[in-house]
Amino acid sequence: QVQLVESGGGLVQAGGSLRLSCAASGSISSINYMGWYRQAPGKQRELVARILRAGNTNYADSVRGRFTISRGNAKNTVYLQMNTLNPEDTAVYYCNADVLFGMRATNYWGQGTQVTVSS
Repeated sequence: QVQLVESGGGLVQAGGSLRLSCAASGSISSINYMGWYRQAPGKQRELVARILRAGNTNYADSVRGRFTISRGNAKNTVYLQMNTLNPEDTAVYYCNADVLFGMRATNYWGQGTQVTVSS
């Protein structure tokens, strides 16, 4: 079993910064990718950023240039540095990981962390 533990959410004023962290624990042999999704009230969950095993990154257009995803040295930890936040970034942010067990991949979610940006 794999657990994803998130931290770093909170309340910040527009223009401010926050850094989210997510650590994966359990019997992990390899991770295909880790990333962050977010869900605002009344909206669908959307991809924010993702980092692949080789280090490639993907970003939503709405955050590109403001957010940066990175990994820890152990590669089972992922960070999301969020700069120049605006009220539209307010949402619950979820960590996501696609974990390999032999030839089979299983997708996991964290419990979510609230990010609130005040105007």
